[in-house]
Amino acid sequence: MTATNRQILNIAVPSIITNITVPLLGLVDVAIVGHIGDAAYISAIAIGSMLFNIIYWVFGFLRMGTSGMTAQAYGQRNFPEMWRLLVQSMTVAMGVAFIFLLLQYPVREAGLWFMNTPEASRPLVRDYFNICIWGAPAMLGLYGLSGWYIGMQNTRIPMLVSILQNVVNILMSLLLVFGLEMKIKGVATGTLIAQWVGFGVALLFWYVNYRRHFRRTGLQENKDTRLQENKDTRLQVSSFPRSLVPSFPRFFSVNRDIFLRTIALVAVNTFFISAGAKQGSLILAVNTLLMTLFTLYSYFLDGFAYAGEAVGGRYWGSKQLQPFREVTRGLFLWGGGVMLLFTVIYAIGGAQFLHLLTNNEDVIRASAAYFPWALVIPLCGLAAFIFDGLFIGMTATRGMLISCVTATVVFFVFYVLLEPYWKNHALWLAFVLFLFTRGFVQYLLFRKATKKIS
Repeated sequence: MTATNRQILNIAVPSIITNITVPLLGLVDVAIVGHIGDAAYISAIAIGSMLFNIIYWVFGFLRMGTSGMTAQAYGQRNFPEMWRLLVQSMTVAMGVAFIFLLLQYPVREAGLWFMNTPEASRPLVRDYFNICIWGAPAMLGLYGLSGWYIGMQNTRIPMLVSILQNVVNILMSLLLVFGLEMKIKGVATGTLIAQWVGFGVALLFWYVNYRRHFRRTGLQENKDTRLQENKDTRLQVSSFPRSLVPSFPRFFSVNRDIFLRTIALVAVNTFFISAGAKQGSLILAVNTLLMTLFTLYSYFLDGFAYAGEAVGGRYWGSKQLQPFREVTRGLFLWGGGVMLLFTVIYAIGGAQFLHLLTNNEDVIRASAAYFPWALVIPLCGLAAFIFDGLFIGMTATRGMLISCVTATVVFFVFYVLLEPYWKNHALWLAFVLFLFTRGFVQYLLFRKATKKIS
């Protein structure tokens, strides 16, 4: 195995494991309340979890923006910049979390309205939200830390933190729900404890693994600062390393593009669910099952996208174009292998997999007409995932925004034009074209960007 492939897999494999374990936090909550005996609890957990998923998804730029810039600083061996980026991401994360805590009441009520929450579930959702909102600093802080770790070519720490979170969540939720009979408040408290434990352990890993480098960089910069001040015969006080003073313009420029791009993604995914719901509960169930196949595929391909952020960003930052191109080829080869594997698995065993998700024969029979779309998605989504990782590593976030907005326009235009004739098939075609357009536009922009430094 080549060195490039080893670098890719060292980042991708732990990231894939992390991606698979992250949704377990929500699934564990659903499984526990499912044994309480009241459907209102399941509805409340589903709505509450979805609400927080949307909130945290929108602020995913804290991870993506940090990882790309940190990877470039790592490639340049620019240690002061690495630390500055960590301080910046954590500062923004805590600032956003503080705003959410301050505005938690209007955010909660807007979420209840937006999610069309049934009246019977509203008090339960409020209980869940009122507890879990205090995990915002931990979750957003973890986004910043995870992005920084990825940029530092270390995805094992996020993996370990994710696994630990799930273990703590399971144990605490079981204890609080069935031991102390706290019901939905117990589930929320268990999730909250798991979030803060994960954040605390992530900080501890940083302290153990990176503190000495951090301290050495700060001391050296303070020494250089004092020498320069003596030389200039100026009296200045510099007790805090200048390398740690945040410099936000580039940070916000990169993250603004990612934020707007995420809004477009949320719009498409939310509309996809809404458009399916308008066609009835059967079609909504069909679309949910088939989208699960896409989600599972995305967990694996996202691992290689993370490798693009870390390894690609490292070589892009150090202006090593040839290794960067080798990483690009390696990512598409590994991603292509994953794409073929999932396509074959779905083609052969897709029906059996659907039976694992539901025993409703009406839903399974209705899924057959739309199942070919699930087979096309891995191929059409390959380039979009891989280029997303590479663009983040290159901090070419404007290209990500342009491609996503273009694809969003394509999605809505095709759906509006074809929906009167093709109904749910129009929705799936529009989604497939959305994925393909993102990848194609990014391919054109990628070629243009790499030619500039050839």
